[in-house]
Amino acid sequence: MFKPLSIFIGLRYTAAKRSNHFISFISMASMLGLMLGVAALIVVLSVMNGFDRELKQRILGMVPHATISGYGKPVENWPDLVAKLENQPEVIAAAPFIQAQAMLTSRGVVRGALINGIDIEAETRVSILGQHIKTGSLTALNEQRFGIILGDLLARYLGVRVGDKVTLVLPEASISVAGVVPRLKRFTVVGTFEVGAELDANLAYISLSDAAKIKRLGESVEGVRLKFDDLFAAPHRVRQIASSLEGYYQASDWTRTHGNLFQAIQLEKRMIGLLLFLIVLVAAFNIVSTLVMVVTDKKADVAILRTIGATPGRIMRIFMVQGTVIGMLGTLLGTLLGVLLAFNIAGIIAWVEQAFGIQFLDPSVYFISEFPSDLQWPDVGIITLSALVISFLATLYPAWRASKTDPAEALRYE
Repeated sequence: MFKPLSIFIGLRYTAAKRSNHFISFISMASMLGLMLGVAALIVVLSVMNGFDRELKQRILGMVPHATISGYGKPVENWPDLVAKLENQPEVIAAAPFIQAQAMLTSRGVVRGALINGIDIEAETRVSILGQHIKTGSLTALNEQRFGIILGDLLARYLGVRVGDKVTLVLPEASISVAGVVPRLKRFTVVGTFEVGAELDANLAYISLSDAAKIKRLGESVEGVRLKFDDLFAAPHRVRQIASSLEGYYQASDWTRTHGNLFQAIQLEKRMIGLLLFLIVLVAAFNIVSTLVMVVTDKKADVAILRTIGATPGRIMRIFMVQGTVIGMLGTLLGTLLGVLLAFNIAGIIAWVEQAFGIQFLDPSVYFISEFPSDLQWPDVGIITLSALVISFLATLYPAWRASKTDPAEALRYE
């Protein structure tokens, strides 16, 4: 005989065809609801992780992980500073920079932009700019005196292409015979870049030497940008590094410029995860209702088991086994379905778009044109474990009610 008895009877009750088809339907609905809830939770969190990853790779690949600059004065001995910083633990590379807030104008159109003066060779080690050049080339900054590379959206706003001229206007006044006039410099567009984020509309690059000329810094730079092997360690490490250097330096990091964006994404992920988890809770309540009806349907069986010596604990375990089996099947099937969908969501969405002639992510509006998915196994583990625990807890009350069945009362009308 199969031992223990409670598991044997619980499995028989689960697999048996019931005369009450409504109970069978509710039991199947509970399992399917749990399966769909778990699958939806895995897929949605994977897609949100994918968007988070794309933003980090594109935006934080272009902006510095951290910067070290002088207190209100330029950094003069920056080659030595770069060498010291690159020898620091966790620092992958360092590159000098000069920044300026300026206005760019062409054919009567004016746009504000952040101008970055860069050393091309060093810049390719700390950013992904070289991988996202759309037209022209990065090396043209060294070949063309006073050349400029614009973000693709910025170039479109200004109506310029490679070879066209733009005028850079600095918010600093110069005194001439004509009076006080803003500082102007004519630049030639030598390329455009596209990373698919808001940076395309407000960022431009010029050579370090040209930036030093227009800001009158001579051989100095404004600071050094750093790339760390661990993005999230940058805020802590850059302050440690700045305090260990000789002289007075100020440190900044990506959390000050783009931290709010990623905090918002994490908050949205938690809220959506919480809302979708309500599907799992509803399915768990369905398990409760299913078992309550099964207990009512099986009162005579329970009474007979009690009269032949089954203890209340054994009766309770019988129905806990039945509910747990429903929960396990729903959870495991949902996990399998969710993982399969998460790995293939891009292809599925592409097929739906092609079949119905629609487009979910317009590349002219969004920074990506397909659904990214980043399946993280810790998320899958937490979702699966939580669903199993909730399913188990849902069995306790109906099983307890079954254990309290009075045999005499249950068999009175049998």
